[in-house]
Amino acid sequence: MNWRRTKNNYKPKAMEFKYNDGGRSQYFKAKNVDDCVVRAIAIAKGRDYKEVYDKVWKIVGYSPRNGIKHKDVRSVMELYGFKWTSCMGIGTGCKVHMTESELPKHKTIVVNLSGHVSVVVDGVINDIYDPSRGGTRCVYGYWTIR
Repeated sequence: MNWRRTKNNYKPKAMEFKYNDGGRSQYFKAKNVDDCVVRAIAIAKGRDYKEVYDKVWKIVGYSPRNGIKHKDVRSVMELYGFKWTSCMGIGTGCKVHMTESELPKHKTIVVNLSGHVSVVVDGVINDIYDPSRGGTRCVYGYWTIR
């Protein structure tokens, strides 16, 4: 569904949010880190956070604590068995937003947003904060488990 807020002030239904750090708090005390790719893999695949953290570090060659370079995200996700689905192309504008009605239902997906990666499990956002911006945030694409 493609919508604009200009004429009819349509407001999308906000998605449910569940706080989930993917198990990071079992190993690290810091809360403000940019480890969203590691957390997303741990949550989506049901893996131990530290196991994923160590494997991602080995794959990319640097600590994933402060984020993973855009060029490395695809290789990491594919090595973990995820398949990419694009939701937007160059010059197309936003077609899919972080709303239940615009994302696949009854699946676990890892959504790629501007500067962030998050997990949606059966329509519920699993993350350390709600990245949906009330349903207005654009989804560039998403990863599904093969």
